[in-house]
Amino acid sequence: MVNTTAYNVAGCDVSADWLDVAVKRPERDRLDERRFDNTPSGHRALIKWLTKADHTARVAVEASGVYSLDLALALDEAPLVKVMIVHPRALKDYRRAQMQRSKTDQIDARLICDYGLRMPFVPWQVPSEEAFELRALSRRLEALVQARIAEMNRLHAAQKSRRASAYVINDIEVNIRHLERRITRIEEEAVSLIQAHAALRVACAHLTSVSGIAERSAIKLLGELLMMPQALSVREWVAFAGLDVRHYESGRSVHKPGRISKEGNVRLRRALYMPAQVAIQHEPQVRAFYDKLIAQGKKPMVAIVAVMRKLLHSIYGMLKHDQDFDGQRFYRLPTQNA
Repeated sequence: MVNTTAYNVAGCDVSADWLDVAVKRPERDRLDERRFDNTPSGHRALIKWLTKADHTARVAVEASGVYSLDLALALDEAPLVKVMIVHPRALKDYRRAQMQRSKTDQIDARLICDYGLRMPFVPWQVPSEEAFELRALSRRLEALVQARIAEMNRLHAAQKSRRASAYVINDIEVNIRHLERRITRIEEEAVSLIQAHAALRVACAHLTSVSGIAERSAIKLLGELLMMPQALSVREWVAFAGLDVRHYESGRSVHKPGRISKEGNVRLRRALYMPAQVAIQHEPQVRAFYDKLIAQGKKPMVAIVAVMRKLLHSIYGMLKHDQDFDGQRFYRLPTQNA
């Protein structure tokens, strides 16, 4: 592992309680390795260690949710440090390419360091504070909605039984009402946040111009979309959502049908699913596009996924060009092509 750059390159494996770090310095042949606490004081000690003698540093950090977020923010705020967030799947594939079979925190730190040395360095673009807040609210909203659905299912099952406990049924009903109140409060808080920021307010208005994206769906979509780097292309958006098509062909005999990769943000895919179904019912151009796919022999679920992907294309254009939904841009009806 050779560092031919003029700066330190570090790889950081993150866990709940500590950070395992491996750094390759230009003047040294061997890696420096150390463990730090995953706390604010540990972050400061790490930055001091990386930048001693006023060296600049590039740090690759494996994305690990809340455990890596505060570290990434601290590194980004350090004047001599740039940080790159690496997707766990990218590291998994890189480990396979390196034929690395063992896995420990220290080995992972070395692997991430090697990844940072060999692969293109893409600096992390820190989302705005309101984007972080909206994502937290939207994900909490989704969790409460799913909890309510689970309780509704339990209530339905309990009411079908002759031996059901009246006390339990009442308790489930009370909890459903409680969840509904909490859902309403979270939704109101998210709407207040959106209305307090002009950019969010405009983006939400564009999304809800689609007959299929109501206020709750717009909250969920914006909560995920606003966390993505602004420079991404529409194809990168599709890949980020895991809606890109994966082809599998080999020689003359292996030609498997294309499937979506599902490698991206599952929450974004879920947030697109119901809007796509409703848009098929209420947007003429969306319905025509769906019907065309069915006429071509596509299965209904395949056609719905295609609508989800095309709807994401439309959202990209709406937000980029500051426009409301235009059905003719989504799909021109046959009479409009004449």
